[in-house]
Amino acid sequence: MPQPTPTATQFADLARSALDRAAAANKDAVPAAARLFADCVAADGVIHAFGTGHSQAAALEVAGRAGGLVPTSRIALADLVLRGGEDPEVLRDPLLERSPGLADRLYALATPRPQDLFVIISNSGVNNSIVDMALKVTTAGHRLVALTSLEHTHAVPALHPAGHRLADLADAVLDNCAPAGDAVLPLPDGTALCGISTLTSSLLVQMVVAEAVALLLAEGHEPPVYVSANLPGGHERNALLEARYAGRLHRGGH
Repeated sequence: MPQPTPTATQFADLARSALDRAAAANKDAVPAAARLFADCVAADGVIHAFGTGHSQAAALEVAGRAGGLVPTSRIALADLVLRGGEDPEVLRDPLLERSPGLADRLYALATPRPQDLFVIISNSGVNNSIVDMALKVTTAGHRLVALTSLEHTHAVPALHPAGHRLADLADAVLDNCAPAGDAVLPLPDGTALCGISTLTSSLLVQMVVAEAVALLLAEGHEPPVYVSANLPGGHERNALLEARYAGRLHRGGH
């Protein structure tokens, strides 16, 4: 029997279920990641978020948004051009993510300090640039939070020569509970549409931020949190908070 034509309501129902599932599945991982976030902020550290492809959406949830933590930085491939001085043509290379030494270059441009924390996002968790970055930051002594799909990462072979997956290298692993391939709404030809990982990853990031701020408050710290720059006085307030981290906050070239 052919599958029914997909509808917006079907996706909304699947999305609500996925959000509930992700919240339940990460009942231990969220506090573990929040502890790392809070410790980093309390130590005057910066939280660096890195993801390629559509995982950049979750990196945007971590770094530089209203209601989020101020000491956050986003690492992006565009940093090679906008901050690293490379020719813009480098970004046209479809295999850029696999180029040798990419993680080393991006790490150097991030200018991290020893107390800084890294959050690396990848649905599959097996791409070389992602694993290279995870190896780079952990070898350098940084703590690492991974945001990935455990179902997807265990359904595909590890691509890195060392045989590692992102989840293998992290101090805390957040599972976005997306299926292999990400899409959840079945089509009549056996494929699917409507990815779910962006929604569940955003949920998990915000849960971690909420828990981390609760820890900071309980431990006597004033959490540096952004307000919307579109509220009266918001831009000025944010600028004062950002001044504490002068030269350390990078937002994908911005």
